[in-house]
Amino acid sequence: MFERIAILAPGLIGGSVAQAARQRNLARRIVLWSRRPENRVRLRAQPWCDEIAESAEAAAGAAQLVVLAAPVDKIITLAQAVAGALSPGAIVTDVGSVKGEIARLGHAAMPAGASFVGAHPMAGSEKSGWEHASANLFERRPCFVTPLRETDPRAVETVVRFWHELGAEVVTLDPDAHDEIVAHLSHLPQIVATTLCDYLAGRDNGWRNFAGGGLRDTTRIAASNPAIWLEILHQNRDEILRALRRFQDELHSFQTALANRDFAEIRTRLERGKAYRDGFRP
Repeated sequence: MFERIAILAPGLIGGSVAQAARQRNLARRIVLWSRRPENRVRLRAQPWCDEIAESAEAAAGAAQLVVLAAPVDKIITLAQAVAGALSPGAIVTDVGSVKGEIARLGHAAMPAGASFVGAHPMAGSEKSGWEHASANLFERRPCFVTPLRETDPRAVETVVRFWHELGAEVVTLDPDAHDEIVAHLSHLPQIVATTLCDYLAGRDNGWRNFAGGGLRDTTRIAASNPAIWLEILHQNRDEILRALRRFQDELHSFQTALANRDFAEIRTRLERGKAYRDGFRP
């Protein structure tokens, strides 16, 4: 698809984009840039990297596609930094898990002839860093592409095709609608898992030695990087607060049913929850 792809600040997602693009022959040349010199040294040895740039601007220059894989609070700063180095017709995309502000400010940062098309692959794990990257990370995973109304349709089509070629199942959606969805399906589960572990940490610490699969599965994502999640919670604060209020109402209703020995209501909730979980795609 491309002569040159630049991936800036690769971590788990950015490294996986590079590996998947190499495996699927989507670019003749894959160029990476990392802020830390020690990371640049280590990345040079990776077979899925053709070149390590010494600056973000040098990486983005002459690239047809620039992937911003930095944490959400750094994406716009990075977009603004490389804007002057972009070639005519270049497309800039990102992998951030919050899209409203990023889509609007990213679009505003682009020079004439370049396009910003936001994206968010729903893939990853509690581990971070390109060392844990995988060429198969996006296989059959949803990926949101979140253009604005004024975004060049040809750039949108290119980004959609790119993520499709990486193995993802692409959904094109308004940025604000995306933020509402992920507040419920991604950010709320993180808060629940983290809060459960935080609560249990205040009990007898020895109890965790008896943890079974249920607790381990439920709280796996509580091991995620706190710094990354702090920025996500900041960026999507309003939608997350709305989701939390609705979820608190559900918890209160469950508590009331249990206090009143309304086991018919509890059974209904258990069955409805099981049916929803059983409906997940493999």
